[in-house]
Amino acid sequence: MSNRDPSLPASDLIELLFFAYRDFISDPDTILEQIGFGRAHHRVLHFVDRKPGLTVAGLLDLLKITKQSLARVLKQLVDAGYIEQRPGPEDRRQRELYLTPKGHDLIGKLREPQSRRIMAALDQSGCGEEEVARFLYAMITASAKQQIGLLNNGRIPDDARAER
Repeated sequence: MSNRDPSLPASDLIELLFFAYRDFISDPDTILEQIGFGRAHHRVLHFVDRKPGLTVAGLLDLLKITKQSLARVLKQLVDAGYIEQRPGPEDRRQRELYLTPKGHDLIGKLREPQSRRIMAALDQSGCGEEEVARFLYAMITASAKQQIGLLNNGRIPDDARAER
């Protein structure tokens, strides 16, 4: 039996997650700052890239933000030529979102240092990508798990499939 306080390992992991997230977003933050954008812009670009044709309503649901919050960020991205809005094929009132070539270029620049950081961490830790994916997947809510399935075309960590 251990004499260790059971709250300490969680506290240590919580702290590591804070620092890992801070460092993970630092490079994209710098790139975005140079063009007057921030993390909200990054999130919109990321999800529109992952699911071309995502509707504004779908994006609101994914990001769990208000229409007002999204409207400002989306307008800036559209006006700057990073995202294109198209009417929905069945319902012309729906707006589908797509990255423009300029948007694809920017998301590539944002993703590159994050991908490098992830690969370096995987190499240093000795953990496999699937192992880390299972851990992160286990931390998110059931509704987020459904959204990930939609974004990844159903590709989720093998061990997590039984949960669905």
